[in-house]
Amino acid sequence: MADEVTDLLREAYADEIETVMNYMANSIVLDGVRAEEIKESLQADIQEELGHAQQLGERLKQLDEAPPGSMDFEARQESLQPPADTTDVISVIDGVVEAEEGAIATYRSLITAAEEADDPVTEDLAVTLLADEEAHRTEFRGFRKEYAAD
Repeated sequence: MADEVTDLLREAYADEIETVMNYMANSIVLDGVRAEEIKESLQADIQEELGHAQQLGERLKQLDEAPPGSMDFEARQESLQPPADTTDVISVIDGVVEAEEGAIATYRSLITAAEEADDPVTEDLAVTLLADEEAHRTEFRGFRKEYAAD
């Protein structure tokens, strides 16, 4: 079960790093008055997601493992790629919601695996990060509702 914990920690670490890349790219490329609030939210979330990656990497180190380097990285967030139409804010919002749902699923799996492996420290970390991801998802679902109403 410990292998499952470290595998999930590595997966979550890589996802957080990819999220930072995509949030940064989208916060730079989006255009238009309506995009400003989304860009600001993404910029604020970059630091939080980077902090998540750092915490996950530190936990891996505490377990005598190492976070993956760039050569072990496999990009998976297709829906969060910067849009060709830089005013397509809705596609970015939807991409963020999808990425957050992926993170939520990973952290739920990590909580279960850590509990089964009798690893309360990893379980506690996963619970904390899960709460952050759920808050991000709620924020962007709210943005989506606002755009749907227009």
